[in-house]
Amino acid sequence: MAHGFKRTRKGIVGRFEAPEVRLLQKLFSDVGETLAPEPREEQDPLEALVGWDEDVPEPTDPALRRMLPPASSDPEQAAEFRRLTDRSLRERKIAALRASSLALESEPVVLTTEQAQDFARSLNDVRLVLASRLRIDSPEDAERVAELTDFGKAESVEQYMGVVYNFVSWLQETLMNALLKTLPAR
Repeated sequence: MAHGFKRTRKGIVGRFEAPEVRLLQKLFSDVGETLAPEPREEQDPLEALVGWDEDVPEPTDPALRRMLPPASSDPEQAAEFRRLTDRSLRERKIAALRASSLALESEPVVLTTEQAQDFARSLNDVRLVLASRLRIDSPEDAERVAELTDFGKAESVEQYMGVVYNFVSWLQETLMNALLKTLPAR
């Protein structure tokens, strides 16, 4: 069973069982695939080289909309910001997910502060996707999901996703607590 993350002299350390490692790696991979941009039939070579696209529509997938929300309530400003930043934001998120997955290859997992920040971002993206799929939009929805998982054994896809959501939430909380201990004392 996972022991969560703790700050030590070696860095931020977490211990996981093999099934937990496989689960997290699968979640990181799935979210990375969700973030991968849709292939375009024709792309301007200069756009590909520079890293922005002329027309980047807002994502239709609710999970992607949570991970890549509009930067402004003004539709024109939001579209311009998305055009300039969408690709690089996706690439940074995918890179963090891959790095987090690779970090799970060692036992125990030992992270530097920077690696822990990437790991926390990756866990947050996983939580955003799971929350979207579980339709968690309010504290009441979160309570509904928590009640789903109180039965001990997951008997439906929704209950299983709820258990995974709660595990990832707990893991992120332990990681954030460990990261807080790296801040200088006031």
